[in-house]
Amino acid sequence: MIARGRLARQRELLLWALPLLFLSVFFFYPLYSVLRVGLSGALGGLEQIDLSQVWDPLGFTIWQAILSTLLTLLVGLPAAYLFSHFEFPGKQLLRVLTTIPFLLPTVVVAAAFNSLLGPNGWINEALMGLFGLSQPPIHFLNTLGAILLAHVFYNTTIVIRMVGNAWSHLDPRLEQAARVLGAGRGRVLWDVTLPLLRPALLAAALLVFIFDFTSFGVVLLLGGPQFATLEVSIYIQALYLLNLPMAGLLSLVQLLCTLGMTVAYTRWVEGGITPVMPRSQAETARKARKSVEKLIVGLMVAFLLVLLVSPLAALAMRSVAQLEANRGERGPVQTGLTLDYYRELFINRNESWFYVPPIDAARNSLIYAGATVVISLTLGALAATALTRRSTLNRVLDPLLMLPLGTSAVTLGLGFIVAFNHPPLMLIASPVLVPLAHSLVALPFVVRSLQPALAAIPQQLRSAAAVLGASPWRVWREVDLPIVMRAVLTSATFAFTISLGEFGATSFLARPDYPTLPVAIYRFLSQPGALNYGQALAMATLLMIITGAGIIIIERLRLPGVGEF
Repeated sequence: MIARGRLARQRELLLWALPLLFLSVFFFYPLYSVLRVGLSGALGGLEQIDLSQVWDPLGFTIWQAILSTLLTLLVGLPAAYLFSHFEFPGKQLLRVLTTIPFLLPTVVVAAAFNSLLGPNGWINEALMGLFGLSQPPIHFLNTLGAILLAHVFYNTTIVIRMVGNAWSHLDPRLEQAARVLGAGRGRVLWDVTLPLLRPALLAAALLVFIFDFTSFGVVLLLGGPQFATLEVSIYIQALYLLNLPMAGLLSLVQLLCTLGMTVAYTRWVEGGITPVMPRSQAETARKARKSVEKLIVGLMVAFLLVLLVSPLAALAMRSVAQLEANRGERGPVQTGLTLDYYRELFINRNESWFYVPPIDAARNSLIYAGATVVISLTLGALAATALTRRSTLNRVLDPLLMLPLGTSAVTLGLGFIVAFNHPPLMLIASPVLVPLAHSLVALPFVVRSLQPALAAIPQQLRSAAAVLGASPWRVWREVDLPIVMRAVLTSATFAFTISLGEFGATSFLARPDYPTLPVAIYRFLSQPGALNYGQALAMATLLMIITGAGIIIIERLRLPGVGEF
């Protein structure tokens, strides 16, 4: 018995060896490098540092994250109730459409809102044409409202899925018992439902806050220079001002905040809600019967379509709109429909040696995404297999897998630059750093998808196969693999889609001659001219379609009852 336990522990350590080595070299070592630079900059010249450069972005980062989280909960909780309690036509399609923003790169989101609410957006053009105005009446870009709305657009699906999943599994008999005892709807909600949902609510709110706290592209592209979060300040200090000590100090402050929040999130998730009466969606959701219910469902669906789908539709429509230079100050205006911007993706019109065609950027993204799938699946399968066994070691190491998810992508990219810019790991000029960084972000999703499927495999099937003479390799190939194949495909799609959309770390690490699609979109959006703008929208639309296809695959392959993220 003792020998069997020792073998199990040795097997567990072997399974953890490669994932821990990967995290040590490509996560903790870069973070240590950033911490070292930040501490040396702070300790070496604290009296020369303008602390307002730290406190101002930190204060604004916390403030906008709190506002964004509250607004996301305000939108997400009614939507979570809608998805968990009602069946309506197009529910699965709407579920996919509300998930697309979560996996889109920030440059695509910025382009989408610009197409809808920008100076040349559809709404401003319609209002100007309707009322004969010479200037756009809605000033959306470079405002705090743009940042908050984009964050709600991004993160509403987190609340819908995490809280909605918990809500759909609550035992209805508890609410019924409270009503029999005379409690009204409000008291039932306050005294019964919310206490049961509290772990899921706290976990969802904290995860939304982490994503808002580490927001980069949204603030950079929609907020403007007057709004600087820690992420944007790190980016400016490192890439534009070349002030690595200040960038390191800002990264140190951000790391302390995000790591603390990530640990708290992991503990809340571990505590999670324990469903009193686990049930399928078919048992909990019903069609709206009363007129009031039908009205509420219809209004909520319409609201979600306007909030989460209309920017994506505006982006797709703008990508086929013929644009010409305007005589005024508003830039290009629509004069017709065209597919020229999609054709231009294959052409180097200026024949520049330094020009990278967008189609080459798409190829780079696909190569990086393929490498990310291989790396994250290999490491995730090892870690997920180890986590199927309950042990003290697993309880300690499991939270480590979630740390990259809560770490700033900009800080991670800066850490790679500092850590791998000298021997023995001189990798800064190598394209391999991009899929390694993407794998860090994808790894938590892969593990969370694989671990429940692996844990659900009946040990009796393995034992029966072994008794019949099957080798361990054959048991894995003919018993384990067919059972977990759907989870493997789901994990691979997660990793592939996350890699395609990653922008923060990639903006630091991608070589100029090997850009990804998000980096290429950002470059084209930063350049003047209707052609550059149209090509950026065409690339963004293609990336949006690929992301949507990936989410559809995930939804079809996802095993029931294994969680939402």
